[in-house]
Amino acid sequence: MRTFPLRIGTPDGLLYEGEVERVICRTMTGDLAVLAGHCNFCTALGMGEAAVVLEDGTRKKAACIGGMLSMMDGVCRLLATTWEWEEDIDVARAKAAQKRAEEKLSASGLSEKEYRMVEAKLHRALVRIGVKG
Repeated sequence: MRTFPLRIGTPDGLLYEGEVERVICRTMTGDLAVLAGHCNFCTALGMGEAAVVLEDGTRKKAACIGGMLSMMDGVCRLLATTWEWEEDIDVARAKAAQKRAEEKLSASGLSEKEYRMVEAKLHRALVRIGVKG
């Protein structure tokens, strides 16, 4: 299968640079798979599981929490707010975050803004747990 160059970065720095067969991630409007030869494209990333299929067919999973993806002139650049490779996810920490968020959501008296913030924290925890599956 054909490959294309991919760069994955976060505000903390470059996490991956190399040739890949495919990038799969959640956008704001649904899941997207980028292959070699994809048209020029730019989109906002959502919160969800992502995957990179390497040249040898190996699939590396990650938790992606927002960002931007662009495919310009055959080069894919992914700048994520948070990108955690499967092997770097601390499941105990994610489960603790899930528990804290669920407890806060079950409490009364949260403002609409507080509710949305806690709900987002719960979603982030569930994405991380799901990637480790």
